[in-house]
Amino acid sequence: MASFSTDPEIKIFSGRSNPGLAEKIANAFDKSLGQVEIKNFSDGEIWVKYKENIRGTDVFIIQSTNAPAENLLELLIMIDAARRASASRITAVIPYFGYARQDRKDQPRVSISSKLVANLITKAGANRVLTLDLHAPQIQGFFDIPLDHLYAASIFIEHIKKLEMPDLVVASPDIGGIHLARAYASRLSSELAMLNKKRIKHNVCDVTELIGDVNNKNVLVVDDIIDTAGTLFNGINVLKEKGAQNIYVACTHAVLSGDAVERLKKANITKIFLSNSINLPKSKITNNMEILCLSKLLAEAIARIHAERSISDLFPQKGPLH
Repeated sequence: MASFSTDPEIKIFSGRSNPGLAEKIANAFDKSLGQVEIKNFSDGEIWVKYKENIRGTDVFIIQSTNAPAENLLELLIMIDAARRASASRITAVIPYFGYARQDRKDQPRVSISSKLVANLITKAGANRVLTLDLHAPQIQGFFDIPLDHLYAASIFIEHIKKLEMPDLVVASPDIGGIHLARAYASRLSSELAMLNKKRIKHNVCDVTELIGDVNNKNVLVVDDIIDTAGTLFNGINVLKEKGAQNIYVACTHAVLSGDAVERLKKANITKIFLSNSINLPKSKITNNMEILCLSKLLAEAIARIHAERSISDLFPQKGPLH
């Protein structure tokens, strides 16, 4: 991996949610992660102390905010501690932005939690945010500080191109993912299909029909999140019923809650491509999973933010990636 400048003014720290990814990002700069001590008191309270001087430095805090909620709270405390230690600029690097699915009032008397989280990050003292594949792009507007939005599709597409899959069709699992699927299809020069689903209740969906032709085709299902994998499992069954041959899945954020792993084991999937935006325990990694690393993309974005250079130049100019 290419290395970047070791400018002493940039310092990279990691919370406890995804230290492996954070270490690889720091390695791209030929430096170690910054020294920070994080611990819990006996009652569970989180305590943070930076063990090196960060006054006047450009601080990047890497922390995904997947469950448990302590990951989000830990990020807020790290930001607050950096602010009180007089860091010149604090960037929250959030590979997976939790609470992104609660982005609107879809029923009475509910919270818009993604807006609340944006407010908390800003209030804690972050000067900007770097994140990846937000579930709802409009969340960028929830922040009153600059937000840079990256797309893992650039990594997945580069990898999938090398596999040279014949007769490929890119499929969206629902209407909400059609823009992402279209971007994949355009860059892979493939056909496009869409599954139609009906949400019955939280984490429960019924896939009812397929729009497009997948008969005797290799199918790549693309999405931003696999949570319980219920929609994906039902969608795979529909694709098989319609004559799909090998089925591949490309998904950025592997939440994998509830019975997700068991469903993925039962599903007729040739290969599942995931990113390491969430640190998966070995117990959740199946034989047909391939995890692609985000460190190069995130490190390049961090280097560009530090140097006040464009982030959009990272992505090919062939229409939106989301």
